[in-house]
Amino acid sequence: MKIEEYLKSLPGGIVSGEDVTLPEKPLREMLKLAELGSEDVFYHLGCNNEVGVSMALQEFNVKKAVGIDKNCQKIEDAKKNIKKCDRPGMFLCEDVIESDISDATVVLFWFTNEDIIHAMMKKFQNLTHGAKVLTVWGPLPECLPSKVKFPYVLNKVPFKKASSLKEQLLAVFGVKCVDFVTAWEFAERYTKSITSSQVQNDRFLTIIQTLMIWINAKNLGVACEDDVPESIKTYISIMREHFNIDFGHLLKE
Repeated sequence: MKIEEYLKSLPGGIVSGEDVTLPEKPLREMLKLAELGSEDVFYHLGCNNEVGVSMALQEFNVKKAVGIDKNCQKIEDAKKNIKKCDRPGMFLCEDVIESDISDATVVLFWFTNEDIIHAMMKKFQNLTHGAKVLTVWGPLPECLPSKVKFPYVLNKVPFKKASSLKEQLLAVFGVKCVDFVTAWEFAERYTKSITSSQVQNDRFLTIIQTLMIWINAKNLGVACEDDVPESIKTYISIMREHFNIDFGHLLKE
């Protein structure tokens, strides 16, 4: 099957990040990247549990922290768990598209659904000057990142428009071109940040992300190599022969 078909076969929440619970370490790294502090109002959109809100309150001493998720059971569980904390935050069972986040100064937002992203962009653009939107893997569409600690990306209002996908990709990776080593390193960073699964599964995800990164770079004209390197050919072959997942069609002539 083509890689697109394989991704569609996975549970939607896993692909989008909507139903993935970030471990404490990456959450902490993201909040540090945003330089979260006592004057901030923090929103965790698609919060899943209470950890991000609790961390913002307890470790970064924000003046207000709100978690929003459309899964009401998770919101109820979050409310119960955070009662143990000295400073309970606010949790709302809402669709983020309908939520009022106008007072936010820092927002953690990890969705890949294009309809949700499109709907949220206007809200983000209307936030107060200097407000920050944290994303995972890539910046907001058509925007250049203000700061990157891959796979965590900080977007700052007013957003700076990227002239092209090429400019955006190179800004995220902080390199002049993307080779196999760069693609593997960044894929591995992403895998380690979102998973706590078995090493074998982590490696499988890393290979998929490596191929996607390098092939996208190649198609955008920012791969370091003119020809497809042997390492990429080998992994494309492994994925096709052993897992029946095809990447070859993605390579443009």
